[in-house]
Order: sequence, then structure tokens, then C-alpha cells
Amino acid sequence: MSLKIPSFVVSVDWLLEHLENESLLILDATIPKVGSKKIEILEEKSQIKKAHFFDLKDFSDAEAPLPNTMLTGEKFQQKAKQFGINNNHCIVVYDDLGIYSSPRVWWMFQLMGFENIAVLDGGFPEWKAKKYPIEKFSHKTLSKGNFTANYHFEKITFMTDVLANVSSKKYLVLDARSEGRFFGTEPEPRKEVRGGHIPNSKSLPHTDILDGTKMKPTDELKMIFETKNPENKPLIFSCGSGITASILALGATIAGIKNHSVYDGSWTEWGLSNAPINS
Repeated sequence: MSLKIPSFVVSVDWLLEHLENESLLILDATIPKVGSKKIEILEEKSQIKKAHFFDLKDFSDAEAPLPNTMLTGEKFQQKAKQFGINNNHCIVVYDDLGIYSSPRVWWMFQLMGFENIAVLDGGFPEWKAKKYPIEKFSHKTLSKGNFTANYHFEKITFMTDVLANVSSKKYLVLDARSEGRFFGTEPEPRKEVRGGHIPNSKSLPHTDILDGTKMKPTDELKMIFETKNPENKPLIFSCGSGITASILALGATIAGIKNHSVYDGSWTEWGLSNAPINS
């Protein structure tokens, strides 16, 4: 029987306990932090024992004008099969920064209808701190998988939806960027993108739902989202290019909030367009 995740985030202790389980698949989804000048050379990095590197670029639409654009269900399924992902896998995804890009991969699989996936709480920093088994980075290959995508359209939002919401105010848009970027007092990492925020949106920096490299406790997450959304509107999460918005999606899911989606184009798309902006 396939191993089942106990929650949307799992501890490093849980992962160590199940490290030898045949159905476990560990994905390293590390990417450089937006705005960081440090370029990680893969061959020089370490990873959790038995981990496989999951390249977010390879699972994004290379032909799209925007970064991290989500693939169609058909293309994602094809890529996942080529990678070696099976429907009976139990996936744990992590990154080198703690919790940064790993929730994006978690959300991508949720979008594809695959739910037996969890984010490693504390990520690689927590794993290393406990001196759990690591190995030198290597490109491992798996046999072709049988992954089947079941695309959940309600989990993703596009610009037309967000534009319509400026007038309808049906949804609450929560922005995971820093407050400085939200109010246009800090420059955007991409110089060609305007500063400011989507009209009627609220600022919720992704760091506000983290406690260092870990997610905040469930009761704190519930309080944060209730405070930001007293009218209990359906939520749309935005950020720079869809990465940290996925952290908010993970936090909301842990808090028991089901009616939410990620704006895939996020601020990069909005700030490059002639859409209305507040600052």
C-alpha cells in the first residue's frame, strides 16, 4: 500500500522515519530567490538522501512571455510521466531556503488533482540542522511513470478574472510580496515592471505566515487569514510570478480555507500591462 501523507506539511522527523519507503518520492525544488545575485551551481550543492531534483523551469511554459507560467494539464502529465512520477507515489517536496519554492510545486500538483504530496517543514536547513542523511547532488533518473492529471480549474486564476474583480469585488486578492513592493516604495526585481498593487487587494507578505523556515501553527494561520478577510470572501493569491503566492495557498489550506486560487501571471503580468494600479 502506498504511503499516505499525514498533513500538508510534514516534519523532517517524519520524512526520516519513512525514508526507505518504496512509494516515497522526495523532490528538491530549489530555485534562487528572486532578486538574489547568488547563482547556485547544481553540481556543487548537497541534497537530502534519495532526493530527485525537480526543475521548476522544466515544468513551466517555456514559450510563455511570463516567468513560471503553468503548463496545461496535458503537458504537465506528459512531463510528469517522463520524470517518472506515478499515481501511487507519496511526494515530499522541499527547497534549500526552508519554505520558498517548494509550495509552488505542492500547488502545481494540487492543481493537477494529485493530493498525496506534502511540503517539508523547515526544508533543507532543518534537515541539515538535525544532521540527517545528505548526499552530493546527482541527476538521478526514474523509469517512465503513469501519472494522470485531473486539472482543477478552480485553483488557478487569470488576468481576465482579476480585472473583472476590480469592479465586482467578489474575491479578495492577497498579495504575498513585501509591503514595500506592494506600496511601490521598493523597486521591483524586474526593472520593466511598474510598482504598486492591484486595486482593492491587501498586503500579506509570505514571510508573515512563516516562523523562520517553518510554517506558523495552524491556529495562528487561521487568525491571520480571518483578520485579513473578515467578510470571508473567496481568496486570490498574487505575488511577483506565482512562487510566494503558493506559500499563501499552502497556509490557507492548512488553515482549513478551501475557496482560494493562485493568480498565475501575478504582479509581473499586471505590472507590465496597462491594468489599473494603486500605490
